[in-house]
Amino acid sequence: MAGKRKLFEDVDGAQAHEPVVQTGVIDRGRGAGRKAMRVWLMVLFALVFLMIAVGGMTRLTDSGLSITEWRPFTGAVPPLNAADWASEFEKYQQIDEFQLQNAWMTLADFKLIYWWEWGHRQLGRVIGLVWAIGFFWFLLRRQIPAGWTGRLLLLGVLGGAQGAIGWWMVASGVTTGEGVLDVKSYRLATHLGLAFVILGFITWYVLLLGRSERDLMQARRAKEAKQFSLATGLMHFTFLQILLGALVAGIDAGRYFIDWPLMQGQFFPPDAFSETPAWRNFFENPGLVQFMHRISGYLLAVFGVVVWLRGRKSAHATTRFAFNAVMAVLALQILWGITTVLYAAPVHIALVHQALAVVLWVLILRARYLSAYPIASRIQGN
Repeated sequence: MAGKRKLFEDVDGAQAHEPVVQTGVIDRGRGAGRKAMRVWLMVLFALVFLMIAVGGMTRLTDSGLSITEWRPFTGAVPPLNAADWASEFEKYQQIDEFQLQNAWMTLADFKLIYWWEWGHRQLGRVIGLVWAIGFFWFLLRRQIPAGWTGRLLLLGVLGGAQGAIGWWMVASGVTTGEGVLDVKSYRLATHLGLAFVILGFITWYVLLLGRSERDLMQARRAKEAKQFSLATGLMHFTFLQILLGALVAGIDAGRYFIDWPLMQGQFFPPDAFSETPAWRNFFENPGLVQFMHRISGYLLAVFGVVVWLRGRKSAHATTRFAFNAVMAVLALQILWGITTVLYAAPVHIALVHQALAVVLWVLILRARYLSAYPIASRIQGN
């Protein structure tokens, strides 16, 4: 007969058989995949940023219509001999932009604008290839975390749509006998807007992958809802301003009115509704388009201050710093926008203005992210 056990012996014996609690189960086996995916997305981010910059240069140098055909695959090969160059130049000579604006061009001049457009399209192909290689690599190796396959696939779908929209934009300017010298501004705005949407998704995914799912779940409990809502509003308002900026760039409106704060000595520009029908003025009248961009910029500045003041009240130092960064770049962007107007939008100044828009866009997304998933500040002395 077994001897009697003491009370504490029974407890100890029971504890010896209790299962050990394991932490980090939600992220087990996914850490390496998340890190590798984050690096891949950061490469895509850099390429899209470069794509926006090259696209801006293509627009500012009037190079976008130099290639008059859309050949998604064979177009990757540039002209390789004199006959190929002569053929491409002949196609360009048939469109209105050459006949009405660039008839002075020689083959050597044409090559300069051709290479900008070819490089822009080629970079698009590279981005598509980098996305496809990365996506299918992670998919086949089963390294995509749960819930992320659709997100990554969305980037590919948007990238493909961007290529089609790019041609839809260019096609609006490849005309003969219609007197068209540029692409339709609203199509340019659509093209640039989608580029910022893609960049926004990539930025958000990079931020999310920078922390484990467990950390994100815990951080979300401290979400600062009001602040997040205001940051979301600022994100949308900034996107609208970017679209208006694209309309300005699409018709070179920044080079028509080069005084500030007035426009040719007036608050409201003269002949703001000279186009018919009236709706065309909101897309094609330089005075009205630049006026809308200016007024929207003023309103964005006011709203930006409101969001910044709310962000300064955050309980987390990292979040407060993020909103300070947003406010600093927003102020710089406004000052640079005024400079762009006063100097009639020369290429180098206009490109910096566009680059600052990208920086501001990313910083707003980061501030929004930190409002949703704050990083707890350390208490001094602990």
